[in-house]
Amino acid sequence: MAEASHICGTLKNMENKTLSTNRRAHFEYEISERWEAGIVLTGTEVKALRDGRVNLQDGWVEITDKLEAFLRQVNISPYAFGNIHNHEPQRPRKLLLNKKELKDMHEYTRAKGYTIVALSMYLKGQRVKVQIGLARGKKLHDKRETTKEREANRDMERALKKG
Repeated sequence: MAEASHICGTLKNMENKTLSTNRRAHFEYEISERWEAGIVLTGTEVKALRDGRVNLQDGWVEITDKLEAFLRQVNISPYAFGNIHNHEPQRPRKLLLNKKELKDMHEYTRAKGYTIVALSMYLKGQRVKVQIGLARGKKLHDKRETTKEREANRDMERALKKG
């Protein structure tokens, strides 16, 4: 009996808890490929993330020539109960990926019109993970088409609820 509750406890810890999503990314960009990356954080950053004090809206990934990835322009607000060792809100944060993924990303970003944006940040077990995606900017007519599709889906959902 005790073993079963222990197994259920570990399964609950393995569920992903979303901390933040970049909803604007799917509207602004066409996402063609996705990766999951670990992120190097300080203690006060993790505490602030658990409080939901993160903004991924302008987040993008820089791949250096040394094949290192850094998450830029992501705002993690200072922890409310932090001390003098509190973190900078928009410092660059290193992403943890394997060499093959980094080489692929480096090649993609050298191609014209591609960038890598932060899509979501979540807890996987006790670790903080970031989902990043290869993105190409949408044109104005593509954004209009996305808006029309979203409105059509809303109308269909409303009709189904009424009828």
